[in-house]
Amino acid sequence: MSSSSPEVRVPFDDAYRAVRDAVGRLGITGERGDRCARLFVEATRDGVYSHGVERFPVFARSVRSGLVDVAASPELRAGSGTAIERWDGRRGPGNLNAWFAMDRAMALAREHGVGAVALGNTNHWMRGGSYGWQAVERGFLALCWSNTLPNTSGAGEPPVVGNNPLVVGLPRAAGPLVLDMALSQFSVGVMTGYAQRGERLPLPGGFDASGALTDDAAAVVSGGYGAAIGRWKGFALAVVLDAWAAMLSGGRATHELGTDPAQESGQTQFFLAVDPDAVSAPGERERMVDGIVAALKAAPSTAGGELRYPGEGTVRTRAENLDHGLPIRRETWDLIRSVE
Repeated sequence: MSSSSPEVRVPFDDAYRAVRDAVGRLGITGERGDRCARLFVEATRDGVYSHGVERFPVFARSVRSGLVDVAASPELRAGSGTAIERWDGRRGPGNLNAWFAMDRAMALAREHGVGAVALGNTNHWMRGGSYGWQAVERGFLALCWSNTLPNTSGAGEPPVVGNNPLVVGLPRAAGPLVLDMALSQFSVGVMTGYAQRGERLPLPGGFDASGALTDDAAAVVSGGYGAAIGRWKGFALAVVLDAWAAMLSGGRATHELGTDPAQESGQTQFFLAVDPDAVSAPGERERMVDGIVAALKAAPSTAGGELRYPGEGTVRTRAENLDHGLPIRRETWDLIRSVE
């Protein structure tokens, strides 16, 4: 957690009830309200604080301003009867739209071995990793991403690409592999955390207002922009992911989303699910992935200790937060309980 505001440790069930009540007061009720609230709280449980409960006040403001239509659900636009479908999110709650899209992709994968959903006209999906975990916990491989406002630069030029978060998930009995990363060296939430604490980044991860590469998080947050991973390689990856999702969904590309974070809406996303049972036996694939993990654990680490596979730290953080309570800023906790 990162902020000057004091934190409280809130038991998971208490946090869920509070967010569930707040979601209901915004007009999201029944099973949709249950799911929406749980996605916020589970993100905090798993250590993605900037896109969990801490983001709920931003979500509430988006609902009140009309950017998010709490009554809207996705509608099928094309692809009926095929392994890939196009859906219109109708500006509904982003996390509910994304959960639906991955669920639909898995249903298609059960029928075809692989299933894909291109989703346009949606909203911020909050923690992208939620949809990777959604798939691996049901035995599917997953690949999904979202475009964003232009906020990332390859070489110091004004940003024209988003940090387009990318999620990859592989099921595994001994612990799934789930990669959840932005295409900027540091996500907006992590960068903001460093800036709020007055800390330098561990390595240059953004550009200041003049376009100079820097490790000064405050300079990046106040007038600068994030640096793409691998510089020009991350920039190129952001471009093709944006184009892929926009082409298949018919939704908006990054350059059409505007630049004001307070008006962020209408994103485009893509969800792919693969049923491994279509091509491999459980024992075979477990041995393959276990072998990869074993090789990582046997490799020397310059930082000391063992190398971790994607998702391993999430499980540890989850257990710690369930034991000690979810860390939530006092200011945020008070706002959630006062949402009307």
